Amino acid sequence: MTERTESAVRLVILLAIAAMAGAAAFTHVHDLSVAHGQPDWIGWANAVAVELMTIYLGLELRARRRAGRPVGLVGSLLVAFAVLSLAAQVAEAHPSVWGWVVAAVPSLAFLALVKVVLSNAPVTPPAVEPDQPDAYRYDEPEQATEVESVRPIVPAPPVVPAVLPPRTVQPNRPHVVGIIR
Repeated sequence: MTERTESAVRLVILLAIAAMAGAAAFTHVHDLSVAHGQPDWIGWANAVAVELMTIYLGLELRARRRAGRPVGLVGSLLVAFAVLSLAAQVAEAHPSVWGWVVAAVPSLAFLALVKVVLSNAPVTPPAVEPDQPDAYRYDEPEQATEVESVRPIVPAPPVVPAVLPPRTVQPNRPHVVGIIR
């Protein structure tokens, strides 16, 4: 299978799961809202708000990571909306452990796919604007090539000082120590 065909198959699978999980999640949030006294159109508004906020917050989280901006609040909101969606799935389920698990599967599958898709993007260091001082710049350390990293380190030979020939004293010449005037 070629890479292009594989990518197309992956996209079709992603869209099929997204459509089915979205339909189930929208329906559960809608039905739960209506069952608790909200008019039909508000039930759909709640479904749109909860489900699309989860997707939007996932995209926002990815954009903030790429830009090197903090993700704490966005990550917390993403978890909160995902839990709200799951709670609606479980609340509409048959009151048993298997009923809750089966009801949560579409939402969990969709969240897992969103996580996989959003985590595929390479993380890049934040772009440096031209007017920023150099202190904020981030430079990647140079990586050793494979050949350099395998080559053993050979110590340099020790440096030996040059040896001067010994001084010879001529016995016929008297050494005179005197005061120069």
